[in-house]
Amino acid sequence: MDSGDADLMEGSSGFSSDSEAESVGDEDVEEEEEEEEEEEAFSDLSGEEELGSELEEAAAEAGSGPGPGPGPGADSELPADVQRQLKFLNTVSNIVLSKLSKAECTSLLHDSVESEFFVIDGDSLMIEHVLDSAFREGQNLHFFYLVERFLFDITQKGAKYVIVFFKDAECMWARSPYHLSLRTSLILHLKNNTEAPVYTEFVNCFSSKWQEFLQEKYPYFIMISDKAFTLADTREISTYLLKMFIFHTLGCEINVAMTSGMHSDVRRLYGYYLNSKAVATKSRKIQKAMEPAHRSIVSFLSQNRISKQFLGRDQNHKSLSEEVQWDFDQLKCLWPDGSDIRRSVCVVSCSMALKCYMRMLKNEENHKGTETANSKAKDESLTFQEAADICRIYCAHVALMCHLPLTKRAHKNISIKWAKQASNFLQLLNMNEHLVLKNLDITKSSRSDLVHLCDLSDRLLLTRLAVGCSTMTDRADSISLGEVIEKECRQMWDGLTSLISECDIGNAFPLQIASKLLVQENDGLLEECPVEVLPEVGFIPVNIPLVEEYAGDVLKVMPVLSKDSSVVTSLSENKMFDNLLDWSLDKQLSDDYERTKASTFGEKTNDPVVRKRMLRSYQKLVRFHRFYGSTLEGNITKNIITNVQGATTTAPKLSNVISGKGKKLPPKKKADLIAEENIRKKKEKEDLKQREQWTLISKSIMKMIQENFDHGIKKLEEFLKKCSGDSVKLIAEMDVLENCFKIWVEHCQMTESTKRNNLIAGRVMKRIHNILDKYEKMMEKNQLKLIATYLKELGFDKLAQCLPDIDQKVARSKNSKKENMLTVGVEPARFQLKFMGPYLLRDERNDPDPRVAHFIPDTWQRELLDAVDNNESAVIVAPTSSGKTYASYYCMEKVLRDSDDGVLVYIAPTKALVNQVVATVYNRFSKTLPDGMVVCGVYTRDYRQDALNCQILITIPQCLESLILNSQRQAWIKKLKYVIFDEVHCLGGEIGAEVWEHLLVMIRCPFLALSATISKPEALSQWLQTVKNFWQRTEKTMDNPVKVSGGKKKQQIKIPRDQKSYKVRLVVYGERYNDLEKYVCSSKDSGLDFVPYHPCAALTVDHIETYGFPSDLSLSPPECLRLYDTMAETWKEWPRAQELEPEEYKGFKDKIVIKKNDVRKYEAELKQELEKWITSGQKNQALEVLDKLKPTSVVNSTATMVKQFPMLVEALQKENQLPALFFSFSASVVERLAKETFAHVTNKEQMKRGSDDAKKRIEFENKLRKLSKRAGKKQPSDPKESHVSDNMVMKETEQEMLYQKLQEMRKIPPDCTYAVETAADRKILDTIFQRLQQVKTANQLRFYLERGIGFHHASLNSKGRQAVEMLFRLGFARVVTATGTLALGINMPCKTVVFLDDSVFLDALQYRQMSGRAGRRGFDLIGNVVFYSIPMPKVQRLLKASVPLLSGQFPLSVSLVLRLLLLVAKAEDVMDAKAKALSLLQHSMLCYNNPKKQWVLKLYFLSCLQFLLKGGFVDLDGTPQGLAELVTQLHYHEPANFVFVSFLLKGLFHKICSQPDKSAGKGSDCFSDEIMESLLLVLSHLFGRVYLPSCSTEKEWATLHQSKVFLEDLPEEFAAVVDEYNKNIQEIFGCFLLSASTQADLAEECHLPLSRISFESVQPLQNCTFVTELTTSGNHPTTAVSPFTCLSGITNLDLFKTYNIDNIALRTLELSSSNIPVLNLRKYDQHGRRMPLNAYALDFYRHGSLKALLSDNMLHLGEAYNVLNEFQLTLTSISTSLKELCDNKDDIVVLAFEQLRDTFYQKFEKIKS
Repeated sequence: MDSGDADLMEGSSGFSSDSEAESVGDEDVEEEEEEEEEEEAFSDLSGEEELGSELEEAAAEAGSGPGPGPGPGADSELPADVQRQLKFLNTVSNIVLSKLSKAECTSLLHDSVESEFFVIDGDSLMIEHVLDSAFREGQNLHFFYLVERFLFDITQKGAKYVIVFFKDAECMWARSPYHLSLRTSLILHLKNNTEAPVYTEFVNCFSSKWQEFLQEKYPYFIMISDKAFTLADTREISTYLLKMFIFHTLGCEINVAMTSGMHSDVRRLYGYYLNSKAVATKSRKIQKAMEPAHRSIVSFLSQNRISKQFLGRDQNHKSLSEEVQWDFDQLKCLWPDGSDIRRSVCVVSCSMALKCYMRMLKNEENHKGTETANSKAKDESLTFQEAADICRIYCAHVALMCHLPLTKRAHKNISIKWAKQASNFLQLLNMNEHLVLKNLDITKSSRSDLVHLCDLSDRLLLTRLAVGCSTMTDRADSISLGEVIEKECRQMWDGLTSLISECDIGNAFPLQIASKLLVQENDGLLEECPVEVLPEVGFIPVNIPLVEEYAGDVLKVMPVLSKDSSVVTSLSENKMFDNLLDWSLDKQLSDDYERTKASTFGEKTNDPVVRKRMLRSYQKLVRFHRFYGSTLEGNITKNIITNVQGATTTAPKLSNVISGKGKKLPPKKKADLIAEENIRKKKEKEDLKQREQWTLISKSIMKMIQENFDHGIKKLEEFLKKCSGDSVKLIAEMDVLENCFKIWVEHCQMTESTKRNNLIAGRVMKRIHNILDKYEKMMEKNQLKLIATYLKELGFDKLAQCLPDIDQKVARSKNSKKENMLTVGVEPARFQLKFMGPYLLRDERNDPDPRVAHFIPDTWQRELLDAVDNNESAVIVAPTSSGKTYASYYCMEKVLRDSDDGVLVYIAPTKALVNQVVATVYNRFSKTLPDGMVVCGVYTRDYRQDALNCQILITIPQCLESLILNSQRQAWIKKLKYVIFDEVHCLGGEIGAEVWEHLLVMIRCPFLALSATISKPEALSQWLQTVKNFWQRTEKTMDNPVKVSGGKKKQQIKIPRDQKSYKVRLVVYGERYNDLEKYVCSSKDSGLDFVPYHPCAALTVDHIETYGFPSDLSLSPPECLRLYDTMAETWKEWPRAQELEPEEYKGFKDKIVIKKNDVRKYEAELKQELEKWITSGQKNQALEVLDKLKPTSVVNSTATMVKQFPMLVEALQKENQLPALFFSFSASVVERLAKETFAHVTNKEQMKRGSDDAKKRIEFENKLRKLSKRAGKKQPSDPKESHVSDNMVMKETEQEMLYQKLQEMRKIPPDCTYAVETAADRKILDTIFQRLQQVKTANQLRFYLERGIGFHHASLNSKGRQAVEMLFRLGFARVVTATGTLALGINMPCKTVVFLDDSVFLDALQYRQMSGRAGRRGFDLIGNVVFYSIPMPKVQRLLKASVPLLSGQFPLSVSLVLRLLLLVAKAEDVMDAKAKALSLLQHSMLCYNNPKKQWVLKLYFLSCLQFLLKGGFVDLDGTPQGLAELVTQLHYHEPANFVFVSFLLKGLFHKICSQPDKSAGKGSDCFSDEIMESLLLVLSHLFGRVYLPSCSTEKEWATLHQSKVFLEDLPEEFAAVVDEYNKNIQEIFGCFLLSASTQADLAEECHLPLSRISFESVQPLQNCTFVTELTTSGNHPTTAVSPFTCLSGITNLDLFKTYNIDNIALRTLELSSSNIPVLNLRKYDQHGRRMPLNAYALDFYRHGSLKALLSDNMLHLGEAYNVLNEFQLTLTSISTSLKELCDNKDDIVVLAFEQLRDTFYQKFEKIKS
């Protein structure tokens, strides 16, 4: 036994005070100031300074030793040292509560492989599952199932975690021997029976080893409970340990995720997450004071009064430990073949317990007293024989556990419990069980011995066995457990007898127990409560073809209710409130499209003035779109002409021409020869003209190259593009080569050899590469000789000899000194890899494609064009900026050319991307169309323009879904020719992912699905191919013939269809055009340093062995060279070292032109070789290679990020790495960084100009103003008499000079701005800045942008975002700080991307999306990625993580089923509508190739239908009725939409609005604020449900200024309706779970999920009456719940009684509570604390302050805007629907909702940015 365990038994502190418990010293003043600045930057809230000072004061008091008395709130029963610490502990607790209250509920897991790694606090894990509502104390196996189910679930979701149990944390359970034993067995079980990594070596969070662990691993977050398990006599003191752990974790800059309030769905785990930056400063300052406080609490909690009661204070605990070990040794002798761990632990625990109890009785005998109390206590205490009887029963119950199958151990609830004295003995037994487990010699025990650690006891089985024995006391001999079990009992009892030989404990049988040891709970009776009846399982019979076709196979085997059933007959009952009699409930409502705010351009009017104004507005909008588009691609507008009769153009077949396999050409005619001669002469003239042109401009280009190489080469390339003759191009290239070589010669003459910049020589080689690659065949001998000479001069003799037809003697230089002076000193292959990486040529095709005018497409791009030409679908996966989007615009052009009515829909995930694509379409295409039609339209949830009268519609997924599922829009849907899904990886997103899936399966036309980040796209394309196969089969039966009467017989004429293809191509291209090089920004005394980060440094040997190299982890040429050199240096005997040496490598040897593709092959060989090292026993060498590649001495500066940011920007400017995007995930930080940078450059300018500059500028401005006034007054009145006097000329000259001087003074110095004035025309810039003036809140942004600085986030006004985007693309602004809004497809390429800080949102997917912006094709040769203030372990995980695997979402909801029924019932083309519905239902990605899941989904569909039938939303024929359309209008908010309709039908809204305080005035707000707030309270409960953490209710909200924060409860009448709704839902979906249980894997259900331990029946037991009665479950079956939960008495009935079925439903069904549409009125965490709803909507209505929502309601800026916008859209939808439904214009509900909508909208418009 550990010394800590002996202390625990004895009651000492149990706190290790060794060197591990270290403290952090005080920070100096300068660092504290920096930290305060940092905290201000990252905290959205203020007002915590007082709390911080209070904390420091309390810390000082706590550390000052004994004071005058206990602090405030002290408990006199607590030890003095704990009382002294209370004030400090309460202050720490308040700070933690303050921060945790602001925690954000977010997804804690990401899809990427090894993307994130986190820590689970083991005790917090135990707290959450011990408190599970279904768990009953004593049911060990059920507890272990709950823990394993949670761990298995997150493991399946891709979580990478470790579990940590701190030694000191054991004291939290010291007052409960049962939980202490449970904790110990949990640790042993996880360590020995699962693969979960478990750490138990850390003493506490102050341990130095723990600090080292955090620094090395840097977890994404630590999962901690904010509240401890409540035990007797602890007074919540143990919670302080957890609060200090949270505080300390945040202080170590590790984020925290609370276990409280966690929930999950099929794909993700959600929880409350707190960023560490908010508390880091305070924690470091007071960490020293926390350690003694921690020590005091551990000491207090470790005082185990139970152990004192039974063991006595004098017990020698060392001998107790030795006694345990002796018992084990004896048992091994008795059972030499080993034994089940349950038997061993049971026998030794009982032995120890009986020995301890015997000693206690002897002590009592020795200390006999005369007090009455003592004698009374003695009467109540157990006799030794009674204690032995309990042990006998205990052994029998363990024997039963060992042999009973899990399904036979289901327990019914009983109202019997153990009497106090028996319960105390069982606690003693548990305490000894804990000691036994702690003393297990794990190293000597085989793994199989410890398998059943999870099932050491079953308290309910023990109690039922005791009850059975007590009722048969007179017939004890008749109790039979069967031969096998009785044999087991005797063996165990014999072992126990041997261990406790000094006592007579009798025989194993008979089993008996005194009835006084069992008592009834709450004085209840043994009889069970009245039996609750399970609802009748059966489906209402319907006559709906869609249902029969989709789920007919399920209906055949499921019970169906008879027509006389009360459920069926009640469907026709009228459920409508009398006040709704004037309402047309079946009236068809306007759809989402009609309700969306439209531009006024399309409105018809006869007023010519209005028409003229509308036309001007439309033209202005088109001009802006084209202007915005021109910043993306330049002015490339193309006029489209429709093909005659809609003929489809097809791609010319080039294969024969290219391959030369065409037919033999006929002889040329004379006319052809003459024509060819004329063309030749014309070409010669043109070449001569271009040669003369080159002669004229060559000197200026050469000068530019010498002054600014990149600018000069750009001018050269512009000339070469215009030049048509290759001979002229060759002359120009040779001239430039000569000039570049001269620059190298001059550089060598002026620079020492050791300081030369070989990149200049690389430019020479780049020109040689270009010339030889393109013009080698047409070069003359003297040109080749010149190149050979240059190669020789550079020191590349071997390469010079490789040139054809070269006399090597001529090529050699005679001047050896000059030769040595100009050599680069590096061998040619190494030189090209090291210095020419960005310049290396790609293998690009040189044969033009007539379909593409501006560039020569690659092979994979041609494949995309072929797919479009053939009307095929395609999944396209290619890196950002690789050119995949071009296929989209080619597809648009095809649709525009083919007809005037065909429609292409482009789906973008965000409104920002929608605006960008709209601008691009306007800039690319123009077309003359029939009246009323336009080329491009847009449709989002809050705006539309020309959506249904355009040929190219740009929209978001939700809007297209609403059109497809609307029966009124089916004619338009049939016009669809193509749908383009941009960023299709959103299919795996958190919000709205199911909508992407719906669209992909419902569209009949071909599609293009584009993404840069999909892992294993083959699975996606295969699933989509099955969908297209369905449509191919379906459309064969859907050819609608047109019947024409002709005589007696009717002829059938088929409508001609467009040529269709059902093929889905997969096009994958993995090569980025530009390499990305990574750097880590390191802080040094001298400034900032950019340390190169080799991609392989992110990998580990284990990762490579398990996953291989990530598919998108590519190396640049210098990185390949460095990898080779490191491998060769590490393993001197490497067999392939010579073969892979760059100069000897087969792909490089003697190659003048090494191409990018050659390097890729070399990279692949190096990676394969490194993998081979790992698999062939060279792991140590591979590990050393990876370690050597890691950067050294990198110092991250998290604390000073904001302060150093301007210096970071300056450092990048010096390195010529601008323009750059700087990513952070906080909108406030993004704005703050831009502000700091602006302040830095303006301060710099002021210092440069001096104090007198401003005065002079004001003086000149005043003079100029006066001169302007005089000039205005003295204008001549008569032109005939006008003459210009000398004085006037002088004044005008003076005015002009003053103006010029003023302009010079206003001019910003170049080093005080990041703007590039020459990047764009001044008129363009003025247009952009003028547009910004219209935005009131964008004044500050305008000042920033004038200096080339911008910021970009979702909450910024669209005009502000567009201004930033345009100026950045134009090259004017070069510094932009941004959130993740730029990650999804926004075209803002740059040279450098900087990741500023860590975030919960920064995962592998976001990293790839953001880093993809770096390296502008056509601008930059290479892209740079800089990690600044990102911890190194996080950098490693980002680089090595694979992109997400796409998997399906749960596809159905009740609202969706109703929408499908509406579509089928009201569509004109019923077959088409039904086919869409079937496609959606049958092709869920979640159920792909999984028939069992498909069956469960069909049952879910039928259950949804049952609800709709019972609710009166559809009739038995599937026809929608009642308020079905109103429900579908609010489908975003299920289940609130159904509850809202229930409120309306019950007349509850009429009751609110008809209250007597309604004012009678018309034309103004006629309802009081009280009525409006009552309505808003109800609507907030339905449509504004944002939960706050449960701990937020514990915080003192004294600092609130305007908001109430917590939403009040619903009024009773409304709450009753919600309860009725929930009851109905629970009944229907409880029946669904019962029916679905037939699809569960029952064998798998009997296995623990993670450890895979089976509890199935192995062999049949002997039929025994007593055992049969003992194992008889209650009155309800347990077939539909997990057999593990049945151990705690859970039955099928519980599926109808609880909202949370996650932990009781059958695991293999993979269903969650999120699939059951209940509306929780009150939500509680595991501790029973209520999780309040945020009253943000009601609070905002009251005060209209966005600032108050941020400070009081704890919302972030972006979140606040989004939830308010969503709420006001919902209000608008409700108000519009009610107005359309009600025929009475004066209906009070309609008027009230109109008033509420208008008022809320006005308040919202005021705060819109």
